[in-house]
Amino acid sequence: MEDKRANGDSSACNGHSKQKDVRVWCDGCYDMVHFGHANSLRQAKALGDKVIVGIHTDEEITKHKGPPVFTEEERVKMVKGIKWVDEVVLGAPYVTTLEVLDQNNCDFCVHGDDITMTAEGVDTYHLVKSANRYKEVRRTAGVSTTDLVGRMLLLTRNHFRQGSAEYDIEKEGSSNMGQDSAAKSPWTGCSQFLPTTQKIIQFSDGKSPNPGDKIVYVAGAFDLFHVGHLDFLEKASKLGDYLIVGLHTDPVVNSYKGSNYPIMNLHERVLSVLACKFVNEVVIGAPYCVTEELLEHFKIDVVCHGSTPIALENGKSDPYAVPKTRAIFEMIDSGNEMTTERIVERIISHRLEYERRNQAKEKKEIEAFEALQRQKQTQKAG
Repeated sequence: MEDKRANGDSSACNGHSKQKDVRVWCDGCYDMVHFGHANSLRQAKALGDKVIVGIHTDEEITKHKGPPVFTEEERVKMVKGIKWVDEVVLGAPYVTTLEVLDQNNCDFCVHGDDITMTAEGVDTYHLVKSANRYKEVRRTAGVSTTDLVGRMLLLTRNHFRQGSAEYDIEKEGSSNMGQDSAAKSPWTGCSQFLPTTQKIIQFSDGKSPNPGDKIVYVAGAFDLFHVGHLDFLEKASKLGDYLIVGLHTDPVVNSYKGSNYPIMNLHERVLSVLACKFVNEVVIGAPYCVTEELLEHFKIDVVCHGSTPIALENGKSDPYAVPKTRAIFEMIDSGNEMTTERIVERIISHRLEYERRNQAKEKKEIEAFEALQRQKQTQKAG
């Protein structure tokens, strides 16, 4: 088995060698942080001991690819909330340099196997690649920030199904940027996410509550996982020792939120929540009403809800009636006014800007992909 510390230095101390931590550098926009970002950072963590994430400023992102959806402060907070991240650095250069690796004592840089370029069409990792200080991990199929923005711009419901077709996996993508044979771009495009038990295991910490642990339960949609969710979960986690998050199914979310919600389907939401460092366990497809059976099964001590309005089940029943009767229900004010609806409003209000951004990104990536294919053909011919 290859030692992940192969690039690390060692020093002799009383006859014993002590290897320094391998520090891995990852950088990017990390806009609308989703489970694809988290999976890349999870893979990076497996290649070293510490993951240091460099985040581009709003100004840099706007220059090279158009305006980000979230501010740099929001993006920093979201990345800090991912369980595999050790340090966050704001102001990372758009082109990764050897100097930035050395300044942060990083051994090498890790990025997904997709193409990223500057506004001038330059590979943002060409310097670290040339110096052999670059490693690649597999990009997560089925999601991208571009795709999520596309879902909101198109206001399509193709990304989730209801009733008997709820868990059907189709070849068609969540928007007109699919990855089938008709796809416009092999990098910008995204097919529907394929859930596997292995992926859930990789994201889960696998720990059960210890005897005597105080168990906290919250439930909701947690759609387009954002800073409001993060602040809420951090506060909920402080009420006990073990935090369980119940995620409602897509039809249930649609029944109380209406319109085009949820933007992300159940499987996508599961991984987004599991990647949060405050969360210990997720109930996939939790019942809308918190029942006696649920409380007993998970031995729940506290049930929490945020300051957002609670919709009655079928317009009649309070879904938190049982924990309220038991006097174990608590309301939490996260202190953050961000909501999924506000994110959608941001996208819609800047619709033309984001449409231009998506189209420009797609065009650039098609050109880069075609150039890469020509290069491979030339190498084969030679």
